[in-house]
Amino acid sequence: MIDIQQQEEMFTSIGEKIEKKISVYAIGGTAMMLRSIKNSTFDVDLVFDKVNDREDFVFTLKKLGAKEIDRRLVYGLQKDTPIMLDFENCRFDLFMEKIITSRFSEKMKKRAGQIHEFGNLIIKAADYHDILIMKSVTSRVKDLDDITSIINKKRINWEIILDEAREQVALGNEHAILSLGEKFEKLSNQKAIHVPKEVLDGLWKLLEKQIKEKRKPMKK
Repeated sequence: MIDIQQQEEMFTSIGEKIEKKISVYAIGGTAMMLRSIKNSTFDVDLVFDKVNDREDFVFTLKKLGAKEIDRRLVYGLQKDTPIMLDFENCRFDLFMEKIITSRFSEKMKKRAGQIHEFGNLIIKAADYHDILIMKSVTSRVKDLDDITSIINKKRINWEIILDEAREQVALGNEHAILSLGEKFEKLSNQKAIHVPKEVLDGLWKLLEKQIKEKRKPMKK
């Protein structure tokens, strides 16, 4: 586990060593720390949209002493898994565009407006609405805790949530709406968060529409 100061020191070390400017998106606990929503995280989650940038980042991290981890030990045989490295007792998960089932959409990129510069390393922190979307697809307790923390600390624009859920389905993440609905309903029933009834109803209507669309016979 690392705290905010340790995370900043690591990013500074990487930014000083990397040979050209690269831009990357922070997600998960990394983004939450950059956005002052939490104080520590177990791993650093980054999303790249250029293959060369990820290669340069990995090369630099290895020069600093990082060791690559067999991703199958964590993700098994799932698709779209990250390159994983261990650096100073912290795990780096380095994704390309897709985060297991979630897609880091163009809308997510535009919303990642909080920019942090560490020398040649430019990190854009994912918007907290999009962190909610991505954390909803897992079954880890810590992700439920993070969802609870975000909703209780931030003013949520529920239209963004509904719009991005539709966008994720359109991009191939078929479980986005169902996962969101299940997590929100579960935490609401536990009184951990408050989600407006119309939002939950809207998610279930979107799911119903998604199912109907999938059942339509394909045109020959």
